[in-house]
Amino acid sequence: MRIKVLFFGPVREIVGLREDLIEMPDGARLQAVLENYGNRFPRLRDISSSVVLALNQQFAPPTSTMVDGDEVALMPPVSGGSGTFTHQIVFPTAGHFFGLTRDPIDGGAVARRLLRGEDGAFVNFEGVARNNSQGRATMHLEYECYEAMAVKVMAEIGGEIAHQFPIGRIAMVHRLGRINIGETSVSVVVTAPHRKPAFDAALEGINRLKRMVPIWKKEFFVDGEVWVDGEWDESVIKAQPKT
Repeated sequence: MRIKVLFFGPVREIVGLREDLIEMPDGARLQAVLENYGNRFPRLRDISSSVVLALNQQFAPPTSTMVDGDEVALMPPVSGGSGTFTHQIVFPTAGHFFGLTRDPIDGGAVARRLLRGEDGAFVNFEGVARNNSQGRATMHLEYECYEAMAVKVMAEIGGEIAHQFPIGRIAMVHRLGRINIGETSVSVVVTAPHRKPAFDAALEGINRLKRMVPIWKKEFFVDGEVWVDGEWDESVIKAQPKT
């Protein structure tokens, strides 16, 4: 059977491909895909304990069985407006919104999109590119992600938060591509009748986004560049190598 394999962040750089088509025996499991590339690329094998697998845009354990035509993604730990959205999900009835864009993010415009007459507060958290990291001067950032899956995970997180807190609406917008110093990379906006649940929900939203959404950040310095190491949420199943 033929399987499509996608690579992201440092895994993409190790393999040297964004995607690949491979032939696998019928009934093969996800773990076999990771082992296949780990055998060919020792650096990938070295970090395999932190690689997460997805099957058809859903997190999946390495024991999952594949079928012909499946799409598999090998993903390193995550690191975690207005304009044109490359991918978006809108909840028409509830009014929640989740999107990815390569344009500047306007958090105020997002908030105006969400506000209802019964809302007495809104919180807009914005993550901004700073000019330093661990003692090194940062020139700019770049973000990439598994776009089709990322916006789905954002929507799942947002829907859960909307049930967890007494809020009105929630939106998450993440920018991709190059981010200059001082520019917004991510915005989480929450409206609510009262301020406390808006603050609490926005904090929960950005914390979960950074741990669960397949987005990766690279920092560029005067003297080099580096992928930022992150950490998957405990609820995400890691693709542990067989022992």
